[in-house]
Amino acid sequence: MQTQNIGWIGTGVMGLSMCGHLIDAGHRLTVFNRTREKAAPLLDKGAAWAETPEEVARSSDIVFTMVGFPEDVHAVILGKDGVLAGAKPGDTVVDMTTSSPDLAQTIHRQCQEKGVLALDAPVSGGDVGARQATLAIMVGGDQPVFDAVRPLLEIMGETICLMGAAGAGQHTKMTNQILIAGTMIGVVESLLYACRAGMDAHGVIDVIGKGAASSWSINTLGRRIADGDFDPGFYIKHFVKDMGIALEESRRMRLSLPGLALVHQFYVAAMAMGWENLGTQGLYKVLETMSRQPSFV
Repeated sequence: MQTQNIGWIGTGVMGLSMCGHLIDAGHRLTVFNRTREKAAPLLDKGAAWAETPEEVARSSDIVFTMVGFPEDVHAVILGKDGVLAGAKPGDTVVDMTTSSPDLAQTIHRQCQEKGVLALDAPVSGGDVGARQATLAIMVGGDQPVFDAVRPLLEIMGETICLMGAAGAGQHTKMTNQILIAGTMIGVVESLLYACRAGMDAHGVIDVIGKGAASSWSINTLGRRIADGDFDPGFYIKHFVKDMGIALEESRRMRLSLPGLALVHQFYVAAMAMGWENLGTQGLYKVLETMSRQPSFV
């Protein structure tokens, strides 16, 4: 593959690994993150540092963003010192953050006005998928832009699909998050039951993780719960954000999703308990707290 000048904004739990794969593939990277220390491993690999997203864009032909919240996406792409302020006609912006479909469409439209190309390309697979370059990448945008960027996406993921026009990638990610929400409550309740029944959690997962109840969540996050590992592969606070977007979109479509609404409230409770920076498997701690034997002392 021809070496390209690539910009990367957002070097968090997933972005760090994803950007690292591009460097390992031989591309020239310019990076920006709000906290420079978190980009240190990439700088050690040879990436250049930029002081603003605008500066990243001036040094790059393609800029990827992988940040936290829709307001962060808006700031780093459309803000005063954002990517679009430094992008040239013909450049490409690829937002890999899970964000709102409306914002993806707004970015696409404003990029078009400047002659800049845009894709929304959220991912699924968590920190493991990011490290192993096995992510599922769901893309919204125009076919020629997708075809041009696909070789870079293939460095980061295994399943890469154009789902439709601008915003379609984000809509697909919402369907993913709705399914994960329902799956996570099942994972947690099943392991709580196993624990209360005196079963060995790993032994239970060895069996049910290979039957009809098998899922990525039970086999990956269930193992972490069994080990008492609640470190983030994906933050609770970001999952609450994602579910909020899905609920807002469902309201616009006059669609009732009571299961999603219930799980959303459990995760809101996790944030109220101070666990917003745990991984999504931290939902176990919420239901475990609710299931403790009451004390009358």
